[in-house]
Amino acid sequence: MRVMGVDPGLTRCGLSLIEGGQGRQVTALDVDVVRTPSDVALPQRLLTISDTAEYWMDTHRPDVIAIERVFSQNNVSTVMGTAQAGGVIALAAARREIDVHFHTPSEVKAAVTGNGRADKAQVTAMVTKILALQQKPTPADAADALALAICHCWRAPMIARMAQAELMAAEQKRRYQARLKDARARPARAARGAS
Repeated sequence: MRVMGVDPGLTRCGLSLIEGGQGRQVTALDVDVVRTPSDVALPQRLLTISDTAEYWMDTHRPDVIAIERVFSQNNVSTVMGTAQAGGVIALAAARREIDVHFHTPSEVKAAVTGNGRADKAQVTAMVTKILALQQKPTPADAADALALAICHCWRAPMIARMAQAELMAAEQKRRYQARLKDARARPARAARGAS
């Protein structure tokens, strides 16, 4: 499975591509950081991020894209920019019918380091070790994008099992409701037949 990891951001947007093998084996294929100057208009910054992400999707052909989920930060403008950058990438993926999954920072940290509260240095060190890289990926956005892709590779089997369980539960609920409806209708049919 080829996973494109995205650490969204307006100033720096980390992009990575890894390939998952047997078990927890993962191989880094590419990593980069898209930079947009803060003095450029927002639409142009988003266009630069979108164009680069689309080029990656068309060139690398990922099976799935893992994007960091933004859920809360103190700086509202940072949250908005991060969400907008992630949104344009999710939209580009949807146009190409590429599955998109969102992972929280604590999920990524826990998957890569075993600690959901790990700091950036710990994440970078573990990404370097897991991928057997010669040197640490820099800046931190590159390491975070790689960590997102690793997280998704390792969580994908569980995500698939959960989706299958949800489908089975929905089917069982549908069958139960049909039997219940039939059971409720039986007395009325019997009464009509007796008259």
